[in-house]
Amino acid sequence: MEQENNELEAFKARSEARAEAQAPANEGSGATSSDDYAKRMINAFVAKPDAPDKEFWYQNAFAKYNINGVDAMKWNWSWWAFFGGIWFLIYRKAYAAAGGLFLISIAAAFIPFAGLIIWILSGGYSTYFVYKTFKTKKLEIEAAQSDENQRIETMRMVGGYNQWVVILAVVINVSVAIGMFMAVAAMFAAGSGNY
Repeated sequence: MEQENNELEAFKARSEARAEAQAPANEGSGATSSDDYAKRMINAFVAKPDAPDKEFWYQNAFAKYNINGVDAMKWNWSWWAFFGGIWFLIYRKAYAAAGGLFLISIAAAFIPFAGLIIWILSGGYSTYFVYKTFKTKKLEIEAAQSDENQRIETMRMVGGYNQWVVILAVVINVSVAIGMFMAVAAMFAAGSGNY
C-alpha cells in the first residue's frame, strides 16, 4: 500500500513537472483556467474519482496525443487494453474502434501469430481511440452547452465507462474456456476407446 502511494506521488510529481515545463509558453494567455477546465473535463470523462491515479494517467496520455492543438497517434501502453482488447474499448465507450478491432481480429484469425500482434498493437494504441472518443464528446458538449459547469456535468453523464462490460467479458471468456475444455476432454474420451 505504501509503495502504491509512493508511486502515485511520483506520478503526480512528474505530471506537475511537465505542467510547469509547459507553463512559460502559456503565461499571460489565461491558459491556467483553460488547463484546469481541460483537466476537469478529462476527469469527468474518466469518471474514477476514487482512483486519482487513473485520472492522472489519462491526463498524461491525452496530452501526448494533442501536440499544439493537432491530434497525433502515438504509442501509449495500457495493460488493460492489451488484455482487454475489444472489451477495453467497449468499457471506455469507444464503440467504433471496438467494431474496427473486432473486424480486424476476425480477419487476423486466419494468419499465424497475427492475434498476438493485434494484442500488442491494441495495448499500445487503444488509448488513442479512447482519446478520440473523448474529443468527439467534448466538441458535441461544448457546441450544446455554454456554461462550463454544465459541460463538465454533461461529460460526467455521457463519458465514463460501461460496468456491464466487465461482467459480460468474464461470462463469455469463462464460457469459451469451459467449452474448449469440454471439447478437448471429449476428444480424449473418444480417442481412448479405440484401443
